[in-house]
Amino acid sequence: MLIDCHVHCSKRVSIARSNGSHYPTPNQLIEMMDEHGIDMALVMCGIGCECRNQFVSPEDVLELCALHPTRLIPTCCIDPRSGANSADTDFTRFFEFYKQAGCKSIGELTSCLPWDDPRVHNLFKYAQDWQMPITFHVAPEPIGYYGLVDELGLPGLERALQAFPELTFIGHSQPFWSHMSGDVDEESWKGYPKGPVVEGGRIPELFEKYSNLYGDLSAGSGHNAITRDEEAGLAFLERFQDRLFFGTDICYPGQELMQCEWFPRAREEGKIAEEVYEKVTWRNLNRVLELRLEG
Repeated sequence: MLIDCHVHCSKRVSIARSNGSHYPTPNQLIEMMDEHGIDMALVMCGIGCECRNQFVSPEDVLELCALHPTRLIPTCCIDPRSGANSADTDFTRFFEFYKQAGCKSIGELTSCLPWDDPRVHNLFKYAQDWQMPITFHVAPEPIGYYGLVDELGLPGLERALQAFPELTFIGHSQPFWSHMSGDVDEESWKGYPKGPVVEGGRIPELFEKYSNLYGDLSAGSGHNAITRDEEAGLAFLERFQDRLFFGTDICYPGQELMQCEWFPRAREEGKIAEEVYEKVTWRNLNRVLELRLEG
């Protein structure tokens, strides 16, 4: 079994992304999954205006996933400003509708608001009450990026982890995974730092301190976090084997899916124990999202 925690698709070709590409259609996505041995995938929404071109609503995701119900798993996404743009917005009707419709989590949250914004914490409160995990993107600055805005060292994320201990936070993006190493700085946390992982990284520290923090290993950011220093990456996988998810972040047809090559090879070479491989590639997501799949 191989379950991808993070993919994208859309009903139709829309405005090109900044690199000229387009999200795959559902059929194109399934073709890519078949090619790379991916059995199921969690489909992300795209509703934020910040640095986005292709909008994919939760209703779109539900419709797309219904075309391939045994392969695609729907998420929903709720902007913290939805409803009344207020810290007192009652999100009950949102969560009630999306959860009953079959959405398994919130993904991905890209609103360019501070982590400590009362509207963001209000959304977290409802997500915790409704037991809906959140895949989040981190922004290092409020202009020119998308995601919840934090500072170097991720203090905003830590305060949220403390304030909502029963909410599952699933980390994603360069500013998140760059904190694997203790030498991350104001420049390197915005990209894909290379070289050895130095002890004292905030990600291992936060994983150790907060059991409600999980990791989305998709995209170049997740792959780089594990492979930039393979020895350190393998140790991280072993240490936090119950809280990491395999993923690709498929965004366009023909995309290179590095994770689909690295994980099987690492298992074949004996670098990843079979139990760890099984957990990261499907059992963890199966458990957290309560998919009730049997391997």
